[in-house]
Amino acid sequence: MHADPKGVLTGDHFIDGDHAACEGALAAGCRFVAGYPITPSTEVVERFASRIPLVGGLFIQMEDEIASSIAILGAAWAGKKVMTVTSGPGLSLMMEHIGLAAITETPCVFVDVQRGGPSTGLPTLPAQADMMQIKWGSHGDYEIIALSPNSPQECFDLMITAFNLAETYRVPVFFMMDEVVGHMTERVVIPAASEIDVIDRKWTRKQPGEYKAYQTDDSLVPEMIKAGDGYHVHITGLTHDERGYPAMNPVAQEKMMKRLLNKIRLNKDKLVDVREDGVDGADIVVISFGITSRVAGAAIEVARQKGVKVGHLRMVITWPFPADRIRQLASRVKAFIVPEINMGQMVLEVERAVLGHASVISIPHAGGTVHEPEVILEKIMEAAR
Repeated sequence: MHADPKGVLTGDHFIDGDHAACEGALAAGCRFVAGYPITPSTEVVERFASRIPLVGGLFIQMEDEIASSIAILGAAWAGKKVMTVTSGPGLSLMMEHIGLAAITETPCVFVDVQRGGPSTGLPTLPAQADMMQIKWGSHGDYEIIALSPNSPQECFDLMITAFNLAETYRVPVFFMMDEVVGHMTERVVIPAASEIDVIDRKWTRKQPGEYKAYQTDDSLVPEMIKAGDGYHVHITGLTHDERGYPAMNPVAQEKMMKRLLNKIRLNKDKLVDVREDGVDGADIVVISFGITSRVAGAAIEVARQKGVKVGHLRMVITWPFPADRIRQLASRVKAFIVPEINMGQMVLEVERAVLGHASVISIPHAGGTVHEPEVILEKIMEAAR
């Protein structure tokens, strides 16, 4: 294989989503990955392990997921763009370090190739049942960003977006694949590095002695330094002040928490990413994400042939949730239909946004396969009557 000096493997490729995600991470500048093998995500790091020596990075297979999730935080503070890769059971073990990443504002990417659960569940079969865990799994209040690709091409493209968002907002970013997308093989077009927009970290220009680890401007996002540059800073999981020193009082907690939340919440209009097809003028809107969006598309096409005015709203970024857009639509559509490969998770957010102004129809699926398009079609037709 040929890679340019920045590690980008250019051209047309016939690869699966796991491999495409690896290539996207490399193109985004990721140079450190720590992980532990777990189906169905292992192919991401297998490829990374073989590719990373070509560009001077490092992959470490750790003893478990707990060690993996703390290793990437250390590497981030050493100046690297970082990622770990896992599936549901491993993600559960990483929850404490996700909270640590949130409070220390450590830019990092967590790839979760979802499989059926709970516990060991269905190791080789798909689900989309980790969506609430990534938002609420660690304790306390915090904000994250999550992306849900529906194709190998998007695994490449959105992985670059994931790293750019992690660096821009200094938050954990979750790349929520599922087993089908991870193992689906399709054509992936990888452009030259010069054509890829990569955002670098917000490094400080302040001198040692002037720099405060958590002092911010209007962006609410602090500048960073890296170990070895001569800065003496304190980074802690405790509530802290602008210097990074522990500040164990309610005033400091409120100040810190408002900034941690607002740097995402005040930018939600920039972050929300939905792809709409036929939504304006629709009576029924199907809301989907990940592989389910492709299955829903087949059902929507048949419904339109039958004369139903049905639109499709696909969430590319699932957190922050597109509540404002759904609320706008709720005033003029009859029903929202929400298929997802879980027993009802993101549909709860749809219900909260709709506030009773339209019907919300859940189409749960316990996992192991994707929905049959006919099941989604049946619900569309019922809602249209």
